[in-house]
Amino acid sequence: MKTFRSYSEVLASIGQEVAVSDWITITQAQIQMFADATGDQQWIHTDPERAAQGPFGAPIAHGFLTLSLLPQFFEGTFKIEGAKMGVNYGLNRVRFMAPVPVNSRLRARMTLQAAERIEPAGIQMTWLVTVEREGSDKPVCVAESLARSFGAAA
Repeated sequence: MKTFRSYSEVLASIGQEVAVSDWITITQAQIQMFADATGDQQWIHTDPERAAQGPFGAPIAHGFLTLSLLPQFFEGTFKIEGAKMGVNYGLNRVRFMAPVPVNSRLRARMTLQAAERIEPAGIQMTWLVTVEREGSDKPVCVAESLARSFGAAA
């Protein structure tokens, strides 16, 4: 876990890989809960028997399920001391590069691409988040994520 003691330390880290998350396992139960929450019940995600005969040989996670893990990856990779609040400000670009078969282990590499001070007393950060699947050379998701933090020391 990377700890920034001030926004100045954040700004000094532009262009650097700041942290790598812990591994998390994607289960069929998670995939089903995501399908239930979003209404995306496509068989490639929710029907293990049929998916076993499909193109990936197993059910795969929804791309948006993978994307929805970004807050968990952020929470586990860095913090800014004294920050009173952090918010997701959106995404510039997202690509789903490879499937995520059920029971895959994923982690994220967090690279700070840009940061700028914003008012009142905050900072906006642009993060390149590269989600990797254990055992694969190709990332499963690459996202440019915008986050804002308010209230830490200058």
